Amino acid sequence: MSKKKIGIIVGAVVLAILVIVGVVLATSSKKKTPDKTTSGKTETVAGHEGEVKSYLTGEWVDKKIGNSRPIAVMTGNTKEALPQYGLNSAGVIYEAPVEGGITRLMAIYEDYKDLKQIGTVRSCRPYYAYFAKEFDAIYVHVGQSVHAEELLNSGFIDHLSGLDGSVSDTFYRTDEHPAPHNCFTSAEGIASGIKTKGYSTSYSSSYKGHYQFAEDGKVEKLKDGEDCVYIKPYYFYNKPSFVYDSKTKKYKRYHFGEEHIDALDKKQIEVSNIIFQNVDYSIYEGTQYLNIPVDGSGDGKFFTNGKMIDVTWKKQDDGITHYYDKDGKEITLNQGKTWVCIIQNEYADESVFSDKIEQ
Repeated sequence: MSKKKIGIIVGAVVLAILVIVGVVLATSSKKKTPDKTTSGKTETVAGHEGEVKSYLTGEWVDKKIGNSRPIAVMTGNTKEALPQYGLNSAGVIYEAPVEGGITRLMAIYEDYKDLKQIGTVRSCRPYYAYFAKEFDAIYVHVGQSVHAEELLNSGFIDHLSGLDGSVSDTFYRTDEHPAPHNCFTSAEGIASGIKTKGYSTSYSSSYKGHYQFAEDGKVEKLKDGEDCVYIKPYYFYNKPSFVYDSKTKKYKRYHFGEEHIDALDKKQIEVSNIIFQNVDYSIYEGTQYLNIPVDGSGDGKFFTNGKMIDVTWKKQDDGITHYYDKDGKEITLNQGKTWVCIIQNEYADESVFSDKIEQ
């Protein structure tokens, strides 16, 4: 056989090998492409192009929103602070006692770009800053207790304070509420404050999310749970309650003897999940301020889909509080808003849970 023919045959064989290798590599590449999206990731699923799963609600959101750090806004919760603005836009809300038997809210927002009024904004307590840190949030407040000041000055969390003159345009006051219940913030003001402080608007590369959520089209039914359609935390001052609506599969929020309404959209607050986290507490010596430890572990309850189970909570090495059922399995939340009630162990037995709606 001539050298020319041998060269042609060798060339053809090499070409065939290259084609086969190319096909194999392409197939391998396709197999490595994720077919599911998880919170804060950018992989796509058919029908959800340009979206990711929210770390706060487990729902599909625009990836610019889902991949941006949330804000955690301290919100007044007394009669003088009503009405409150923006709460229906929050994905997670914490309610915890402060001094004098009242509670204060911390609303965590990821989609707030259209909000022109958020609040009223009130002062920081240390445990709220710790809760905000669990969501890698930028913490928004007006002032702080002495012990909270020490924590904030340590650089523990990125925050915007109404007492910081460098971000004064982050906040504004109105005539609707008496001082000090008349301070608000807005999306524009927060953006300005973040820019001034130079805070990153992207999640930390180490952040993996806080909760586990039910998959699309599935419902966490708590099949081993007790029926519970009426929930009343012990909070003495505002006397809040949650009533389950079997049509919407959500709990409607009430306080001060009436529906809890967001003044922005004029709608009653509804949530998909409620968590009671029972905690010990003390009083800082020489002050009126509560000291609520947020490390360690404790008991609690989880409510969703009209059911209730006992849970235990533990703050893990990742800095996040996780909740577990009686079998030690981390709970799964239904997609949607979550309300966390911080319950003092001393008063835990005074909360009410019922399979009947109380009048």
